[in-house]
Amino acid sequence: MQDDPKTLVSTEWLAAHLSDPDLRIIDASWHMPASGRDARAEYEAAHIPNARFFDMDEIADKRSVLPHMAPPVEMFISRMRAMGIGDGHQVVIYDNSDVHSAARIWWLFRLMGKIDVAVLDGGFAKWRAEGREIEDMPPMLRDRHITVQRQAGLVRDVTQVAAASKLRDHEIVDARAADRFRGDVDEPRPGLRAGHIPGSRNLHFKQLLNDDGTMKTPDDLRAAFKAAGTDLDKPVITTCGSGVTAAVLSLALERIGHRNHSLYDGSWTEWGSFPDLNIATGDA
Repeated sequence: MQDDPKTLVSTEWLAAHLSDPDLRIIDASWHMPASGRDARAEYEAAHIPNARFFDMDEIADKRSVLPHMAPPVEMFISRMRAMGIGDGHQVVIYDNSDVHSAARIWWLFRLMGKIDVAVLDGGFAKWRAEGREIEDMPPMLRDRHITVQRQAGLVRDVTQVAAASKLRDHEIVDARAADRFRGDVDEPRPGLRAGHIPGSRNLHFKQLLNDDGTMKTPDDLRAAFKAAGTDLDKPVITTCGSGVTAAVLSLALERIGHRNHSLYDGSWTEWGSFPDLNIATGDA
């Protein structure tokens, strides 16, 4: 894998840079509510040295009834300053999660205009499997100024996605598992209809990953999007259940050089709850 501090870095790269004074590491683990796992407790028990814990449900838009929607700029600034993350820092984000939640926080930093941000390829599982250093001590935090310029083009709301679905001028790619996309099974969140956004494609996020959780090569990523029927000459909107695994698709698009992509933050939790929005079932 080719290390890129703006998208994806290896465990070897992180180990070599672990003592860099301007490196900041984030544990962005998040688990589905039914998993029974406590991401913060797991972080407190063991994490990569000097990692800060990012609580996706707490650093979120509290005005929204939808889960972990992107926070207002002011909240992001205050939380990052309190975590000692600011201008001039190289940020590396990892997770220990089945839904590869680090990509979501990578996307959030991008949304806030921060580009020196990478996901740790293979995450905490790979780091630990290689016998690398871990600790259970919280890091020493010092306030650091952070400048934010929100990149509105990286996020889409329900009105914009409805227009894209109707006009077919974007590719909408859904990261959920195929049975959820087809509407063959109930959604994990109660009260949601089953199916998918009309005109969308299905590319389960796990198809972009190797067995060890690392991301596939750019050539294989490109092939996966094409196999899903995605026209990569069009702008792409990524979506999923609640905007988490969609970011794995967004990271993959960035890895293959497809810069014209955005993420539907409300995703199926929003779309599936509105009876006046059309849904489709079956294959794409």
